[in-house]
Amino acid sequence: MYNSFELNESVRRALGLYSQSLIKIAFAYLKNTADAEEVAQDVFLAYLQKRPAFENDEHEKAWLIRTAINKSKNMLKAGWFRSRNPVPEDLSYLPKEESDVLQAVLALDKKYRIPIHLHYYEGYSIQEIATILEANPATVGTWLARGRALLKEKIGGMEDEEVCL
Repeated sequence: MYNSFELNESVRRALGLYSQSLIKIAFAYLKNTADAEEVAQDVFLAYLQKRPAFENDEHEKAWLIRTAINKSKNMLKAGWFRSRNPVPEDLSYLPKEESDVLQAVLALDKKYRIPIHLHYYEGYSIQEIATILEANPATVGTWLARGRALLKEKIGGMEDEEVCL
């Protein structure tokens, strides 16, 4: 358990290290920056309230990501979320090529979009993604392969070229 000062320092450090990743993961689910930022805030609020003890930094990051995923799913299930008209995100600040890839990734079904985001944008291995998503590693590998195939179909590319995100 933490004392108050240790908890504040731990949350402050985690906020600096992981807040952008949590926002990106939530954005992959919610497709809205404001909602993704709200989820990230809720995650850090849960960190303060629950005061979890972690074995190491990777355990802490995995807990934060899992919490962000769960809170994103909960937000998607909420009645007010489903009944509203989403505001399209402005990705004009990105280079056109990067924006096209991100749009294609965001258009994928959730079961492909989340593993692709975790693998290519966050740098997780298949085994780590399987742990985070509570799925079989072979299933995660299949999701990645199918997601890459769908992206190749949407974005295009040469016959023997791999999709690079």
